[in-house]
Amino acid sequence: MTEDRRSPLRDASTDVATAQQVPETPQSLSPSYRLAFADEEFLAKEELRPVRLQLELLKYEMLMDEHNIDSTVVLFGGARIPAPEDKASARTQTLADLSHFYEEARIFARLMTEKSIATGNRDWVVATGGGPGVMEAGNKGADEAGGVSIGLNIVLPFEQAPNLYVTPDLAFNFHYFAIRKMHFLMRARAITVFPGGFGTLDELFEALTLIQTGRMRPVPFLLFGTAFWKKIINWDALADAGTISAEDLDLFKFVDSAQEAIDIIDNWEPQPRRGEIPGR
Repeated sequence: MTEDRRSPLRDASTDVATAQQVPETPQSLSPSYRLAFADEEFLAKEELRPVRLQLELLKYEMLMDEHNIDSTVVLFGGARIPAPEDKASARTQTLADLSHFYEEARIFARLMTEKSIATGNRDWVVATGGGPGVMEAGNKGADEAGGVSIGLNIVLPFEQAPNLYVTPDLAFNFHYFAIRKMHFLMRARAITVFPGGFGTLDELFEALTLIQTGRMRPVPFLLFGTAFWKKIINWDALADAGTISAEDLDLFKFVDSAQEAIDIIDNWEPQPRRGEIPGR
């Protein structure tokens, strides 16, 4: 909130600081005496789930607005794909073979960030899940270009800290997968999906479903690794079975290099949502 719009009423942060200075008595030390919005134990209660959902929605949205970020380029992909120099330690030969996509993600993010810098870091800002693997590569490429990038991390039992290439002020942490995925797509101007596992597949199909059903406008939707994606998913079989329409296969394209992806994005013609009447 800007200074000229600040409420004349006492602000919450001031009361939090003041409450910490209250003399310690049995009454003031009681959990019941804590300010509700400063009481972590209270906020973590099951009944407060709707409030926590709203807080996760608001915090990211407000910070993105504060940084004047209007649009993003989303980079989904596996945490287990190693950098080429680390492929000898990959747990499978397939992961080692996929290591070149770490480089493609890095190059793609660097090129997109150069495009973003020209907009004052308002548009085309790279957004990843903030983890290792191709996510790290995306943030690294943005860092090498001298721009900013976003990391949307999530608390997991086996998760690590965000990778060191995420712009610190744009490193976010989530509890709810649903809110995190929503934020990935709210500003998305292009979506790229690199080889990955369950999490990547979840993100891929949710985004495709939103576009397919007209809940989201079509954007460049690029699957890096033609051989990988055609082996993992029998796309034509879905269309042949009638569980999707043949035209649904046009919602995405396969690419194998950063330059292919850049060319598609640069030549993209905006399209209306499915079912949307042009001009309305």
